[in-house]
Amino acid sequence: MSSEPIYRIVEIFETLQGEGYNTGMPSVFIRFGKCNLACYWCDTNYNEFGAMSLTQIMTKVHEYSAKNIIITGGEPTIQPQIELLLNQLKSEGYFLAIETNGLKDVPPQIDYIATSPKRLYAEAYEKRCLKQADEVRIVVDNDEILAFCEHIEQKIAAKRYYLSPCEINGEMNILATITALGQLNARVGKPHWQLSIQTHKLCGIE
Repeated sequence: MSSEPIYRIVEIFETLQGEGYNTGMPSVFIRFGKCNLACYWCDTNYNEFGAMSLTQIMTKVHEYSAKNIIITGGEPTIQPQIELLLNQLKSEGYFLAIETNGLKDVPPQIDYIATSPKRLYAEAYEKRCLKQADEVRIVVDNDEILAFCEHIEQKIAAKRYYLSPCEINGEMNILATITALGQLNARVGKPHWQLSIQTHKLCGIE
């Protein structure tokens, strides 16, 4: 019997990174199934996934030219034996980025950490979360977002902080997002926040 690990995979595809600091970078997304949170506005069907072996994943990745891999979900940090896949990708020279909610430790093979803490689960971030990241992206899902952003600044040291609009039924709360952005950046001596929009949706790519 083969001991090769099997992973819960929603999809693997090549596109341009649509948000955050690396917007526009050609990337291969490996999207894992399952999540340890359940945000009502989530746009990913993370409970609809298939089973793929490490070999099958690598075969799919080899179909694409991009050398930047984005490990995402769902929540990738809860995936069993993910280190074995990451080791294989690193051995072949891929740059590894992760998109995580930040509640669990990130594997050491990761080169770039983008974390998106969720206000809905603010109490969970009181107990445990990442201490640092390359970028923090927070979705503006209600009027109490400022206090949450200020709290995350204290919890997670990041090179860059972003606010993203919340999309529900195809509509984004852009005005609420840029209003909150202005309020954050009106503070003196605090981190500067930037706007991050899901540009891949605006231009009609995956």
